[in-house]
Amino acid sequence: MRRFSVILCSMLLASAFLAGCSSTSEKPSWSVDSTGRFSAVCPMAAVAEEILVKNETYTRSRLTLHSDEGGDVIAYVAAPEHPLGAVVYVPGAGERVSGHDERMLRYTRAGYVFLYMDIRGNYGETAGLPFGQQLIQSDYAKFKTEEWPQYYLTICDLSSAQRYLTERYAVPVYIVGSSNGGRYAAVAAAVDPDFAGYAGISTSDWGIYDAFLGQGYTGDPLRFAASLEPSTYIAEISPHPVWIFHARADPVIPYENGEQLFAHAVEPKTFITFNGSHGIDPEVDDRLLSAWAQIYATRG
Repeated sequence: MRRFSVILCSMLLASAFLAGCSSTSEKPSWSVDSTGRFSAVCPMAAVAEEILVKNETYTRSRLTLHSDEGGDVIAYVAAPEHPLGAVVYVPGAGERVSGHDERMLRYTRAGYVFLYMDIRGNYGETAGLPFGQQLIQSDYAKFKTEEWPQYYLTICDLSSAQRYLTERYAVPVYIVGSSNGGRYAAVAAAVDPDFAGYAGISTSDWGIYDAFLGQGYTGDPLRFAASLEPSTYIAEISPHPVWIFHARADPVIPYENGEQLFAHAVEPKTFITFNGSHGIDPEVDDRLLSAWAQIYATRG
């Protein structure tokens, strides 16, 4: 693989993201209302792009998103010369970008930019805690002291990726998440209305809110738990489309849990049963590209 040594730097909008509104002067901050809905003035990210491959089919690059909050986040992007749209892909636990090489090529051939987000704590190149009890405890401690929880920074990272793609390519940007990634993606799609739509694959709520409620928690712990759950937000993605994909034989997240999340979404929404097991697969790619082909004149 040929590596270009040139590093291209760009600054995202000199505005920060505030629950769909932009601001040029406010400092990064976040809040959670009484219902558990998160909103934020996200840290402004500077993006450094290193071109890895450039040929007649696509350009593939490694991005470093840097802000003063939370450290650097890595992403990989493959882009055709004249894209019709773009995808921010949020992986499930333990996924690696190397497992998506063929997918990146397929999406670019169909006319779409494909950005793989190496989210915080996924044991990739980006530092952080994986989602679990340790992260929940750490993030709740930060929630209480009004520091930046890692979970909220991850939502801001996804919004930063959307801004980068919109600024760079001037095309609609969708967000697609698989398993745990589908949970983060649902929140991001709701709180950032500049996403053109959301697709969740083999995903559901985390179940933290119900667990806390069952243990008798009230007040701040319950509000914090609600702020993590996709079902708190998914209705707010409308009027942008929602697609939920789930396999009946899913061995990780039960099919019924996917149906429950879908029930919280509002139109336009589509639930699609696919024949795989767990996570994104070529059948899901087929369905997504087919859905977008009805919106855009895709290249096939």
